[in-house]
Amino acid sequence: MADQPVTKPQEIITFWFPDGPSPEPKRHMDLWTWRMRGGANGEILARYSEVTERAALGEFDRWAETPHGRLALIILLDQFPRTVWAGSAGAYSQDPKALALCIEGLENGHFEALENVWQKSAFKLPLEHCECPNHLANLDRAVMIADQLAKEAPDNLRQAYAFAARQPRLQRAVIAEFGRHPHRNAVLGRTSTAEEMDYIAKGQFPHQTDLSAALK
Repeated sequence: MADQPVTKPQEIITFWFPDGPSPEPKRHMDLWTWRMRGGANGEILARYSEVTERAALGEFDRWAETPHGRLALIILLDQFPRTVWAGSAGAYSQDPKALALCIEGLENGHFEALENVWQKSAFKLPLEHCECPNHLANLDRAVMIADQLAKEAPDNLRQAYAFAARQPRLQRAVIAEFGRHPHRNAVLGRTSTAEEMDYIAKGQFPHQTDLSAALK
């Protein structure tokens, strides 16, 4: 490990949030699209494939001692595996660890210590993503957080974050109906029910929502 390049939390934060302190709405939503709809995939693969593997192995666990470090680790475990291990079970393999980091951070003050709503929005994503026995309760919590973030958002971004508060609600509807995210069934080796096959065939997944509609 000694010869591996040093990666610090702020590098991940700066890469994932190039928004600046007072972002213009269209650019801000363009960056959310870049983050969440695959625009960042090439850079993640080129720059952070090995870093993601190291995070999965626990090399950066001490980052969770600080609010920004915890956020950076959540990003590495919740977001980057979906790119680095896309199309395989590995894409979701770090969700339980990301969820544990998220829940602990909600309890210990790290979430509240973050300085803006876009960082907090990313922090809460494991509540939506991680399939687990408490998934509906986690999504209820995510809905509450999203509603609060819409209130906390700067005036020029309030419309966008009110729109964003729909996302955990859409996720909740899927989990309430199926108990899991059916679009993952194939890569996880799960057999889809007839109802899930109909849902998959429609292709209307919450994680593919058009984020540009937030400003319309």
